[in-house]
Amino acid sequence: MEIDDQKQQQLEAPAAVPEGFNTDYLRVYYDGKHPGCDQSYVGRREFSFTLENDIYLRFQSFDSAAELESSIKEKCPFKIDIGPVYSVDPSKRHAYAQSGNNVFVPVERELIFDIDISDYDDVRYCCSGADVCSDCWPLMTIAIKILDTSLRDDFGFSHILWVYSGRRGVHCWVCDSRARKLSNEQRAAIADYFRVYKGGENALKKVSLAGPVLHPFLARSYMDVLKTFFEDRLLLSQQLFSSERCQKILDLIPDENVASEVHDKWQGNRRSSVSKEDVNVTRWEQLKTTLQSGKHKGLRRCVEEIVFSYTYPRLDMEVVFVFQLIPVTVMILILQLFRLYHRYGP
Repeated sequence: MEIDDQKQQQLEAPAAVPEGFNTDYLRVYYDGKHPGCDQSYVGRREFSFTLENDIYLRFQSFDSAAELESSIKEKCPFKIDIGPVYSVDPSKRHAYAQSGNNVFVPVERELIFDIDISDYDDVRYCCSGADVCSDCWPLMTIAIKILDTSLRDDFGFSHILWVYSGRRGVHCWVCDSRARKLSNEQRAAIADYFRVYKGGENALKKVSLAGPVLHPFLARSYMDVLKTFFEDRLLLSQQLFSSERCQKILDLIPDENVASEVHDKWQGNRRSSVSKEDVNVTRWEQLKTTLQSGKHKGLRRCVEEIVFSYTYPRLDMEVVFVFQLIPVTVMILILQLFRLYHRYGP
């Protein structure tokens, strides 16, 4: 047979079964060894409902989406939380306890990160608490960009869901199979990988970048995202170097003599005709020039530390490595268009 005056070439089809493959393995696989055969998986997931008057129903479980939908319509919960997958049906945990078999334990949980905008109240001046606006919400989108890139590139995760927490921030659900099966120790190790922002509520300096060079993850985050965001957006939107706010920047300089030197330069700006917008840029450039001049020992990382202090993601570390309930809000906003992350508003 000829097609378009060309003779159709007969291609030898590859063997359907590789040489040496035991077809009995297929029978075992289809008989219950592939993931879809665990019909009890959905039924071992815990849901909790918060009803009117703060009535709290834990250890709800459902065998299908239809069953869950029916229960939601019947009970009309004000709040729904999703918990871990247990070894047995959580609604039947008492029956297993009475049998003397202590088998009711959590066995799987998505790796979850929680970031609240209220944790940035010390570096944003437009809002506080759960309030957000177009000037401070980009702090959340920056956090999304940093974490999403690292989870994919550094850890190899691919099934990642970002959702609006419903009130004051975002949640990240890493749903890969190996992420769900991580132990608390492994979750803690991942949390520690991202841990940069440290120190108590009253600590002036909460970021210390030690070592001769930055860790590749931190260097990439700084050069690709944080530095540009700080200088092009946050600096002006929050007026970080205005007269009443610049002292917080000076407090991050560990050498008091250098801080005083920078302060004197800034005082000179006040007597000049520098505009309100330009004063932020001018003071930041003066600060960088002084700290990076090489004349002052121990201050080589100070510029990066200031940028990280104001922009790096502030994670709720407790949420990362515990098998706990996580709320599912009615208004879930999936933040999936990361190429437009800088335009996302509250």
